[in-house]
Amino acid sequence: MSSPALDPCGGRRDWTALPTAHSRFLQRLQRRYEADLQLLAPGCPDRASMAQALDALRARGLDLGTAMRMLRQLVMERLIRQDCEAQAPLADITRAVTELAELALDRACQQARAELDAQHGAPRGPQGQDVALWIIGMGKLGARELNVSSDIDLIYVYEHDGETAGRADGRGVISNHEYFGRAVKAIYHLVGDTTEHGFVFRVDLALRPNGNSGPAAVSLAALEEYLQVQGREWERFAWLKSRVVAPLDAVSSPAVQGLRAVVLPFVFRRYLDYSVFEALRLLHRQIRDHATRRSAGHPERANDVKLSRGGIREIEFTVQLLQVVRGGQFPELRRRPTLDALQRLAQAGLMPQQTAEALARAYEFLRRVEHRIQYLDDQQTHVLPTRDDDLWWIASTLGYPDTCAFLHALDEHRELVAQEFDTLLGGSTKQCSGGGCGGPRAAATPVPELDTLVEQLPGAFRDRVAEWRNHPRVAALRDEARARLLRIVQRTAQWLAEARVTEDACVRLINWLEPLLRRESYLALLLERPSVHEQLLHLLGAARWPARYLLQHPGVIDELVGDAMWNERFTAAEFERELGLRLASLQSTAEDDDENLLNLLRRAQHAETFRTLARDVEGRITVEQVADDLSALADSVLRVTAQWCWSRLRNRHREAPQFAIIGYGKLGGKELGYGSDLDIVFVFDDEDDRAPEVYAAFVRKLINWLTVKTGEGDLYEIDTALRPNGSSGMLVTSFEAFARYQQQRGSNTAWTWEHQAMTRARFVLGSPALQARFDAVREAVITSERDPAALRAEITAMRERVCAAHPTRAGQFEVKHSPGGMVDAEFAVQYLVLAESARHPGLRDNVGNIALLQRAEECGLLPPGVGHAAADAYRELRRVQHRARLDEVPTEVEPPALQAEREAILTLWRSVFGAEAVDPATGKALR
Repeated sequence: MSSPALDPCGGRRDWTALPTAHSRFLQRLQRRYEADLQLLAPGCPDRASMAQALDALRARGLDLGTAMRMLRQLVMERLIRQDCEAQAPLADITRAVTELAELALDRACQQARAELDAQHGAPRGPQGQDVALWIIGMGKLGARELNVSSDIDLIYVYEHDGETAGRADGRGVISNHEYFGRAVKAIYHLVGDTTEHGFVFRVDLALRPNGNSGPAAVSLAALEEYLQVQGREWERFAWLKSRVVAPLDAVSSPAVQGLRAVVLPFVFRRYLDYSVFEALRLLHRQIRDHATRRSAGHPERANDVKLSRGGIREIEFTVQLLQVVRGGQFPELRRRPTLDALQRLAQAGLMPQQTAEALARAYEFLRRVEHRIQYLDDQQTHVLPTRDDDLWWIASTLGYPDTCAFLHALDEHRELVAQEFDTLLGGSTKQCSGGGCGGPRAAATPVPELDTLVEQLPGAFRDRVAEWRNHPRVAALRDEARARLLRIVQRTAQWLAEARVTEDACVRLINWLEPLLRRESYLALLLERPSVHEQLLHLLGAARWPARYLLQHPGVIDELVGDAMWNERFTAAEFERELGLRLASLQSTAEDDDENLLNLLRRAQHAETFRTLARDVEGRITVEQVADDLSALADSVLRVTAQWCWSRLRNRHREAPQFAIIGYGKLGGKELGYGSDLDIVFVFDDEDDRAPEVYAAFVRKLINWLTVKTGEGDLYEIDTALRPNGSSGMLVTSFEAFARYQQQRGSNTAWTWEHQAMTRARFVLGSPALQARFDAVREAVITSERDPAALRAEITAMRERVCAAHPTRAGQFEVKHSPGGMVDAEFAVQYLVLAESARHPGLRDNVGNIALLQRAEECGLLPPGVGHAAADAYRELRRVQHRARLDEVPTEVEPPALQAEREAILTLWRSVFGAEAVDPATGKALR
């Protein structure tokens, strides 16, 4: 009905009548409950003020059901005014409705059980213990997002089967199943029945196991069996937001952990889970079809802000899909509220921050529109009204000058939501950078039979796939999984024919897939994400080591989703922040046991290693940058692991350990490669009498956490041979003893080769004060006065022993150990540091061999050009070694390859030591 005063696009407005008077629901409430409105304390209702008002109504002699229904009407009147007049935040409105539901269910549960206990006695478990009833809120109730006219989706679960205790006279015994079935009916009567005062909440039990055909209440054991055997993909989305909402004294009880242990593995799978895409497509298609049928012949029903295209449901599906796919490995994504989850997705790089913010704005806008639709007549509807005055009132209470401006904003929000949702499910060719967008659906061509497909393949690829004809894992695949597998092979063959990938890559893909056929989610990932499929092939074809790493840690391929990783480098602060979020998430659900934390660390380290590997293979970073990033990653893993181990150490005597880790070798020089072990020395600086024992236990735990192999693999091999007295020394040493040993004080002192190692030593973690003391000790050691001739003799003797321990084939040049190789450059640098850093402070910094060679030349310690030439040669030898190791081939070349680099290093050796390098195979000097 149109009003001349309410022109939809800019006519006259009666702003004085605006805020809430137009709500017909509000008018009814104020007429009927005017005398009771003051029972609620001022402001937005909360649990305490609602409980106080409910108690006041009960004090008048009202039964619980009547009092709760009246309370609901008082709360609704207050929320309409808070929302439309005071412009209260959406979170305040949804929190109030959620807390009303929790309060009502808690009181109803208490009364229902008290009445049943009087008739039948309390239910008992197998050992005669009390049996808890958990009322599980699903959907918006579970997420604390209830709208003002929402129904509540509930599932009732009781802890144990058994029988009730009966009355004092021994009668009235019934099964727990029957007892809780009656409790459900009593609770529904108190909350869901419609009386002269309306209802408290509409109640929906359709999400329970077996739906409307299942029992009203199920035991925990029956729920676990159902989820494991019959649970469907769409139910995982429903259980994602599940939460025990009543009774209130059970919400935080330890027994609830048993329920979480059943639900979490069902919702969040251990491995990446892209198999849910098709399930969500089907569910969404069913919702769209239902909305279409409902609006057929009724065009006014087509504009549904929840279920229509671009509506609230599509935002929720977008968020929930990414949570279910990744939440098994990234517990910080397990957030029930939609807005919280959106931010977590952005922080995890699964969605661009700009997209997350736009979806959050759309969600808040649509939810506020939804509330105003429901304020009109207290109807459970999400359909925009067609009356001009109703539309104008909604627009006005949202702050828009006219209806057209409001409708324009509505269209903009819904179009953005629809585009993002269609992109996610593969209905659009649009790409996104955050890792959350979907590829096109690969179902355009029919799937051939395996025998037919094999005949279409070339060479070695055909021979490898042909082995699947009699492979038991292939034969055991479900039809859907088998079709996915063959589509992947079909697409791979197409790319091979187009020369987009190599045949080696195709064969390695089959080798990679074969052990993973039981993990069908990987097949779904490759099919859903063609870009991931192609990138995987490129990595598998690039070298052997990436292929082996991917076989060991297949889950890392999810890092290929999106293109953000290609434009970034490892950032320690971000890595540690994300691990902190994951730890907090596990702690919030009491899942932070040692096994979960060990696996969490491993997954995170493997993912970052893979990111660096992918950038490396694609040529996006240099060998030096690879070493920098892998070294920074090791530092971070050591820091986090040390923090977590200390916090879980039973006999720790202080909150923060007075402890440090010193890195040597490649870790100390920030030159780590893939698979490098960590040369580490542990020291403590603690005067407590218990300190040696406590830190010894701490270090043993720390080494175990770093090295033990779990289902996710390990982290690092640890080498502690460089500690004072080597393998015969204490695993962890007091800092004072370490300093005395290194500085030649006392009878037990370090050897020259240990001082060589000290040139590359670096303080990895510990307090700033302890770092300053270590830096002082290191400087004192490397700047000590030494006899140059004696030092030269000791270092050249050590070089000969190393060379003899790594013989090379005659006529071959091994880039590390042959004369003129990397070790010669490293020993020359160590000599220059130990012999000259007292007079040349620029040599004291642990900045790596390349920079130190350049500095030595600039100090005049090397002839002009020699230091820079050796630095360039060393860089090239590292590059050659790195590429050879990636492809798992020997690091030997046949001269004249690398002849210029070899000569540059030999010239450096002669300049430093004044003698020729000797070939141990012939005993002759190398010129």
